Amino acid sequence: MPSVVGLLEQRELTARRRLDELREEADRIQAELAVVEREWNEWVIARSRVGEVLAPGCDDASPEDLADRSQLPTAPGSSGAAKPKSMVPMWRAGQSWSALSVDYQRILQALADRSRLGQGPLTCQEMAACFGLDPVPGKVETLRSKAKRLVARGWLVELAPGRFTLATGVAEPGGGS
Repeated sequence: MPSVVGLLEQRELTARRRLDELREEADRIQAELAVVEREWNEWVIARSRVGEVLAPGCDDASPEDLADRSQLPTAPGSSGAAKPKSMVPMWRAGQSWSALSVDYQRILQALADRSRLGQGPLTCQEMAACFGLDPVPGKVETLRSKAKRLVARGWLVELAPGRFTLATGVAEPGGGS
């Protein structure tokens, strides 16, 4: 008859192997995601450039005007972009938004702008529209997941189901207080 400790060791070993398999799979998916994001960013840039070239009256537009017409996503690996497996830190007084990846900073900035204008909380569909994204379920759910993560870490508050606003004290991009 096997010992209890021996059985526990077998179960621990099985769980550890499964954990290692899942981590390897997550690493593979993160690497694939980075490649696909980079490719998507290139297509967004290409579409934007073609739009600039084909837009009527573009010949006399300044570079600043062209930059204002489209908000391009930040390419993965560029400064400020999150590294694969980046975590959302717990918010604490005085914490800078720079501790977050660009995507999370964009969410905070949109909510800070709303707060500054006295407009109240945002839904994820409204956020998608603010960011120029199509309000399709996949994009809205991605934003919802990020917003929920920010709520769990103390950066945002969900006042009503699906309606997000900045948590008390999270106000300025430079230093959270």
